[in-house]
Amino acid sequence: MVLAAEAPDLDVLYYFGGTVTGFQHHRGFTHSFLGAPLVAAAVLSGVYAGYRLLQLRGWRPRFAPRWGWLFLYALLGALSHILLDFTNNYGVRPFAPFNPRWYSWDIVFIVDPLILVVLFLGLVVPALLGLITEEVGAGRKQFRGRGGAIFALVCLVLVFVVRDFQHRRAVNALNAVLYNEEVPIRVSAFPKPLSPFSWNGVVETRNFFVLVPVDSGPVPVDPQDQAIIRYKPEETPVTLAAKRSHLGRVFLDWAEYPFVETETLPAQTGYRVRFQDLRFTSMEGMTRRRSTPLSGTVELNRALGVEDQFMGQPDNGGAGRR
Repeated sequence: MVLAAEAPDLDVLYYFGGTVTGFQHHRGFTHSFLGAPLVAAAVLSGVYAGYRLLQLRGWRPRFAPRWGWLFLYALLGALSHILLDFTNNYGVRPFAPFNPRWYSWDIVFIVDPLILVVLFLGLVVPALLGLITEEVGAGRKQFRGRGGAIFALVCLVLVFVVRDFQHRRAVNALNAVLYNEEVPIRVSAFPKPLSPFSWNGVVETRNFFVLVPVDSGPVPVDPQDQAIIRYKPEETPVTLAAKRSHLGRVFLDWAEYPFVETETLPAQTGYRVRFQDLRFTSMEGMTRRRSTPLSGTVELNRALGVEDQFMGQPDNGGAGRR
C-alpha cells in the first residue's frame, strides 16, 4: 500500500523530456481512476517479482500471500493518492483521458504541516510505546499500531471537515463584497499552510483581478486594506502567439486564474511572455517581490515565432530549459 500510494508520482519522469513536457503530464494518467488499477498492478508485479526472487534463494513465508487482496490494497493506496492531491489547489484529472478537466477541493495546502504532524505521531508513538512495553516485559500486541492508525485517520478527517467548513465561509464572504463598485464574476479561496481560518482570496471582475486576504474574523474580507488589484492585460498578437505555443496551451488548460505579462527583450530582438496562475500568487509574495510558483515563460522572436519555452524563471543568461 505504501509503494502504491507513492507510485503515481513516478510521472515526474516526464521531466526528463523537458519542463513543459513534465508539467503537461504531471498529475495526469497515473492520477486518474483509469490509471489507478494499472498503477496498482505494476506495483504488485514488482512485489511479486521480489517475492519470487526470495523464494528462489530459499526463503519461505509463514503465510502464503493472497494476491487478490493485495491488489485491492494496492488499488486503495493509489486511490488515496488521488484523494489527497484533490484536496489541495493544484488539482487532479481523475477522469483522464476521456475528460481532461481539472478538479480541486482547495482546502489543504500542498504541504500541510498539521497533517504531517498527525501522520508522524500516528506512526511513531505506537512504535515508542512498543519499545517501552518490551523493556518492562509486557507481552507484544498482535496489532500494536492500530490505535495510532485510527488516531491519525480520525484527525485527518477532522482536518478536512474543519477546513471545508472554513473554506465555504471564506468563499461566501468574498461573494458578498463589491470590489471598486464591481460585482465579482467568480471568487475562490485558497489555503495557507498553517491556519484553517486564514485564506488567500482571488476575485475576478469584468476588468480586473483582486488578490485579497479573507479569514474568519469579525471583518472577514481584507480587514487591514491589503488587497492588490491587477488589471486584465490587453490581448495582442504577441500574447496570442504565446498562447498558441506548446507551453501556452498546456498552461491555459491547467490554470484557473491565468494572467499573462509581456516584456520586450533587449535591443527589441523579440518578446518574453510570462504565464502566471493567480491562485499561486500571494499578496506576501508580491509585496516581497518573490517569483510566482509554477509560472511559465515563452520567448518569441520579432516575427512571433517561438524561440524558447520553459517552466520557471529565466536563468541569468535570459534562457530557460525546454
